[in-house]
Amino acid sequence: MENFSASSLESVTCPACGLLCDDIYLARNAVGQLKMIDNGCTKSMTFFERTTQTASPLIDGKPSSLVDAIKKAAVILRNANQPLIAGLGTEVQGMRSILSLADKVGASLDHMNANSSFRNTLVLQNSGWQVTTLTEVRNRVDLLLIIGTDIVSHNPRFFERNVWNTASMFDQDTSAREIVYLGGQAVETTAGISPAGKKPTVMPCDLSCLPEVIATLRAIISGKTLHITEVAGIKTSDLQNLAERLKSAKYSVVTWVSSDLNFKHAELTIQNIAELVIKLNEKTRSSGLPLGGADGDYSVNQVSTWTSGYPIRNRFSRQYPEYDPYHFSTEKLLNDGEADALLWISEFNPEKTPPKTNLPNIVIGHGNMSVIDANVFIPVSTAGIEHTGTMFRIDSSVSLPIGKLRESTLPSLTEVIAAIEAAL
Repeated sequence: MENFSASSLESVTCPACGLLCDDIYLARNAVGQLKMIDNGCTKSMTFFERTTQTASPLIDGKPSSLVDAIKKAAVILRNANQPLIAGLGTEVQGMRSILSLADKVGASLDHMNANSSFRNTLVLQNSGWQVTTLTEVRNRVDLLLIIGTDIVSHNPRFFERNVWNTASMFDQDTSAREIVYLGGQAVETTAGISPAGKKPTVMPCDLSCLPEVIATLRAIISGKTLHITEVAGIKTSDLQNLAERLKSAKYSVVTWVSSDLNFKHAELTIQNIAELVIKLNEKTRSSGLPLGGADGDYSVNQVSTWTSGYPIRNRFSRQYPEYDPYHFSTEKLLNDGEADALLWISEFNPEKTPPKTNLPNIVIGHGNMSVIDANVFIPVSTAGIEHTGTMFRIDSSVSLPIGKLRESTLPSLTEVIAAIEAAL
């Protein structure tokens, strides 16, 4: 075991999920390897303790200089009429540089998590919603309704930091908070048990049945008369009881993870969630809370929106930004033959490799990535470990700096993108 007594790092911000926990405590040895000491989770341990391989640029699988790899990447993009820049696993500064390049080469943009992200985005665009922040949850929630997810497989420390926190601004007894899981089968509910041992209410059903269950709950909250005794195996009387608990709560929060709502037209179910929250606010206080977040998806969408006016799945081929969440998806652009070159970016996660394609392709990413088929591979340093950056938290209300924890011989994504743009 390496000696980790060389130095310690406190109050480190972790970009491994959308919570951006900023209380991580790490040790660092003489060669820069990191070890989790306190406040970590499985995701943060994987992120910080991963040993980066000594990687060099590749052209057609053969070692290359960085200069030559950048020149080759520039040639591929210069010769393309409809390049696609996808993956987009990066943070704010990286995304800013990507947008500049996309504008210059007329590229389409798509994030690797866009299929699930759009279940939320489409609702926000169509009818709006009332959502809250992690800080408000931490200090005010008295009933948390969790729909179709366990939360912790996406955001492992959510309950620790935001539900069972030992102190709140208003001296609330956080151990008395009510937790309700609605939807899903065999959902892991251990995290919903209070420190005092109070168990959550669990109302399981198949995820495919959630649309009718949520529609029924909304109807009950809206005062509609129902002539059924159960829906998807859940008694109507139990949903009526839940509706009354939501109505009587001082501050209820309804939360979901869009990637777990993996069924057709899930955006309509999310819209029903948003509408029942709006209905509850006629008599009490309630908010929605979309959770999840990974590979910089929230940060990327924020930067894209304030820069171009549109979230991801936009393009610049007509010298102005266009937006289409259906036609500008990676899958459709590749399968329909509209894209003629692919630039894939993933600086956080080496396992997020590009889709198989016969198109000229460039991969810029984590040094541990296996990209045998790439025409050009340029390894880059990782934001939050080897260079500084900025990321938006899952609630979009807070941006946090992510720090440089060790030296790296690899360039940053921003440096590589700027060099490619200069070489065009």
